[in-house]
Amino acid sequence: MTDPAALRARLDSVRERIARAAGRAGRDPASVRLVAISKTFPADDVRAAALAGQVDFGENKVQEALQKISETSDLALTWHLVGHLQSNKARKAAAAVDVVHSVDDAALVAKLDEAAAKSARRLELLVQVDLAGEPTKHGARPEDLPPILEAARQCRSAQIKGLMILPPASADAERARPFFAALRRLRDELVARGADASMLSELSMGMSGDFEVAIEEGATIVRVGSAIFGRRGL
Repeated sequence: MTDPAALRARLDSVRERIARAAGRAGRDPASVRLVAISKTFPADDVRAAALAGQVDFGENKVQEALQKISETSDLALTWHLVGHLQSNKARKAAAAVDVVHSVDDAALVAKLDEAAAKSARRLELLVQVDLAGEPTKHGARPEDLPPILEAARQCRSAQIKGLMILPPASADAERARPFFAALRRLRDELVARGADASMLSELSMGMSGDFEVAIEEGATIVRVGSAIFGRRGL
């Protein structure tokens, strides 16, 4: 388990960095939602972060998310699935998490909606967008977005709320900036062409190494793991 005092200090530091980045962009820090990515860290670390006021937590894998949700069921937390979701795990995900960041086709939207309806739950979805064409990453191409948004109009229990991106990995945060800016422009273009603005209010972009740049470019959700919980695998 991570030392709770050290975890709290790191969490406070991330919050301060969010506030400064928002200030540089002329934005209210409250417009940025911090998701603490707890993958590979124990539920005790989630509890320590929750005691420090953190509400939103993210996991990459459905099975690990289910375990931690069960172990922290006494806490009022919001759980995000940020990793790729295979369609055969849609039912389990929809029954447990609150937000799925990695939707990439219309069929998955329909499966998640059906599963959420059967579980009598509301589920928020974000569409992962591929703007770099990396073969090792998932995501919808920009031209795929209109049919995905159209499929979401038929949903009963799931609702698309925005877009998500994973830019190419780089130690230089500035290399991610063009991708963050491009996602924001894509969202704005979709709305200008008549897409439902309520489906595009959120931009999930930015992680530990580049979340400040993402906020400057309009991120409403940042996904921060190691800057809060420490390095993985130690």
